[in-house]
Amino acid sequence: MRAFVINGPGRAEVIEVDPPVAGPGEVVVDVERAGVCGTDMEFFTGDMSYLATGEAAYPVRIGHEWSGVVSHIGPLTDPSWLGARVTGDTMLGCGHCARCAGGRQHLCADRHEIGIRNGWPGALAAQLPVPVKALRRLPDTVDATLGALVEPGGNALRAVQATGAGPDRDLLIMGPGTIGLLAAMFARARGARVHLLGATESSLKFAASLGFTEAWTRETLPEMAFDAILDASNAPGLPAFAVERVEPGGRIVYIGISGEPSLIDTRRVVLKDITVVGVLSGSPILSETIEAYASGAVDPRPLVEATVGLSSAADVLSGALRGVAPKIHIDPRK
Repeated sequence: MRAFVINGPGRAEVIEVDPPVAGPGEVVVDVERAGVCGTDMEFFTGDMSYLATGEAAYPVRIGHEWSGVVSHIGPLTDPSWLGARVTGDTMLGCGHCARCAGGRQHLCADRHEIGIRNGWPGALAAQLPVPVKALRRLPDTVDATLGALVEPGGNALRAVQATGAGPDRDLLIMGPGTIGLLAAMFARARGARVHLLGATESSLKFAASLGFTEAWTRETLPEMAFDAILDASNAPGLPAFAVERVEPGGRIVYIGISGEPSLIDTRRVVLKDITVVGVLSGSPILSETIEAYASGAVDPRPLVEATVGLSSAADVLSGALRGVAPKIHIDPRK
C-alpha cells in the first residue's frame, strides 16, 4: 500500500509498504481522511522533541488525526466492528500500569502514540492498524472531515472545560490556529464571551469570518482582566502575559507548547490566587467531542481549507501549500 514517510529533516516520500495485519484485539482501518498539525511539521523540520529523547526516530510515518472504515479485524475482536466508520484515540497505553487502570492511558510512560511515539505507524497511508480499545464509532451525521477533526477537537474541548468557560464569563484564547479556533467554537457553544488574541491581521480576519469579532492583537487588546485565559499559542512570552491579564482568582489553561522554555513568575500566580492547568490530550473526552459534532452544536469544517492527495503531504508540511483556513486535510486514497 502507499504510505507517506519522513526519512529525515526536510526529506519525505510516498512509497509502497506492506499493509498492516490486525493482531489480537486490533483492527485495520481504511483511512478516508487525515489531518496534519504542528507536531507533524516538527517531524518534518527535525525539531520534534521526541527525536532528541529517543521516543521517536526516522523514518517516521506520521498522521494522528484521522477517520476511516474498519476493513479487517484481528483475533479476539468483536465482529461488529467490521465496516464501522470510526476515528480513534492517539494515545495507546500499555493497559497494565496504574495510570492506564485509572483511565489516564494518555499519560502512560510506556504508551505508543499513533504516528508520533514509539514507532506506531500513522494515518498518512492507505491503511492504519488500531487497537479496538482506542476506536470511537462515528454516527452518520459526522462525515469524514469531522471525523478527522475529533482528535484536535478533543484537545480543545478538554482545555475549554478546564477554563470553566460558561455564560457571563470572559475567556481570552491566545493563538487563533486550529486548536485556538476549535476552543473558541466550544466555548461559544457553552455561552462564554470569547475573545481571541492573534499576531497577524489575516488570522484575526479569518476568526471574524467565523463570528469571533472580539479578535485582537497585543496592541489592540482592551485593558480588562479576563475570567480565564487559554494559551493555544507557541509563543514563549504569552504564558507570562496570561498571568498578568487574568482576573485574580481566575484560571489559566496551557495547551500550546513553545520551542523554548516559557517562564512565569509563580509569585504572581500565588498572590493572584490563580488556578493553572496543563492539558496534554483530549483522550478522556473524544466521545463527548463526537456528540458535539453530531448534534451540530459545533461545526469545525470551515477550519479545513482543502483536501489534497498523499503526494501533496510534503507541500503541506513545508508550508508551500496553505490557505486562509488553518487546516489542510489529506485523503490517502488520492
